Amino acid sequence: MLILNKTARVFFKPSKRKVDGFLRSFNFHPGILFLHKIVLGIETSCDDTAAAVVDETGNVLGEAIHSQTEVHLKTGGIIPPVAQQLHRENIQRIVQEALCASGISPSELSAIATTIKPGLALSLGVGLSFSLQLVDQLKKPFIPIHHMEAHALTIRLINKVEFPFLVLLISGGHCLLALVRGVSDFLLLGKSLDIAPGDMLDKVARRLSLIKHPECSTMSGGKAIEHLAKQGNRFHFDINPPMQRAKNCDFSFSGLQHVIDKIIMQKEKEEGIEKGQILSSAADIAAAVQHTTACHIAKRTHRAILFCKQRDLLSQSNAVLVVSGGVASNLYIRRALEIVTNATQCTLLCPPPRLCTDNGIMIAWNGIERLRAGLGILDNIEGIRYEPKYVV
Repeated sequence: MLILNKTARVFFKPSKRKVDGFLRSFNFHPGILFLHKIVLGIETSCDDTAAAVVDETGNVLGEAIHSQTEVHLKTGGIIPPVAQQLHRENIQRIVQEALCASGISPSELSAIATTIKPGLALSLGVGLSFSLQLVDQLKKPFIPIHHMEAHALTIRLINKVEFPFLVLLISGGHCLLALVRGVSDFLLLGKSLDIAPGDMLDKVARRLSLIKHPECSTMSGGKAIEHLAKQGNRFHFDINPPMQRAKNCDFSFSGLQHVIDKIIMQKEKEEGIEKGQILSSAADIAAAVQHTTACHIAKRTHRAILFCKQRDLLSQSNAVLVVSGGVASNLYIRRALEIVTNATQCTLLCPPPRLCTDNGIMIAWNGIERLRAGLGILDNIEGIRYEPKYVV
């Protein structure tokens, strides 16, 4: 079960006048309750400002998102104060756009759900403070959301997936395997011991200077690796997947990153080029790192499936593996996981790519799930804090 640190944080607080002005743009009556459950979800855990309105049947009534990708590509990575400022500049507009698109007035909301953990502290603070102002003004319940829980439950928005099921969450900031036994009941089976796979792929892309590659200049690091890997030969480099002898379901990606760094340095010497220039073997390196990453993720997931089936934690005949998070959009890694699920008589389910990355829909849906289960619904918001990190 996921247990999180409770760390008090100081966060950005929008002016009451600003929030009042925002609310006056709608016709609403504070405190009115409607029988039909409708939740506003707000997400600012990293570099996307997102909001959505979802009802209890899974209908997405309205959504809006502002991506910071273009800004952070120029700096070679996410700079937390920059992300914070962009969230501040856009959150009111994004929430307003989501509400307007939904045709729902704030008074018709059953609750407001917001990511409070884990993520970048400065980013989380913007979303939480704005949400608490809305909650206070509208007199609505508040539902604090665990970002990983939201990713795990997103599949239930679009598929009739019953508990329990196995979930693999792979992104730029997280990597974990868990058995999902209920809306807030998770048995953690494995996690990354160091960095996340998306972070590793981003670092390799930066080391290869793929932003200078004409085909990859507007892509994130992970997308650039996947794109270039299609042109490369993974057999040009023999790289062993990490943790092959480890008898658990944990992951490790930092060692693989160091191996790739050494390969790049060696190739730069061989080709007589300086750091920052594009290697002629860049596509082969991209293919090799993607393949090794896919093998590592697939093997650890295979162990988790076998563990769960041996102990009857999953159904022997119709077990489900859900894969979500930004890295789940990588089709090569997805195909490797399909091999595993086919071999173990499991069904592989992945949300569509737009729901794999951070979004407001998954936060609103998580709010609906908790509202229906009667879990974590707060009428008293005093002392609510965001929690950037989680521990187990």
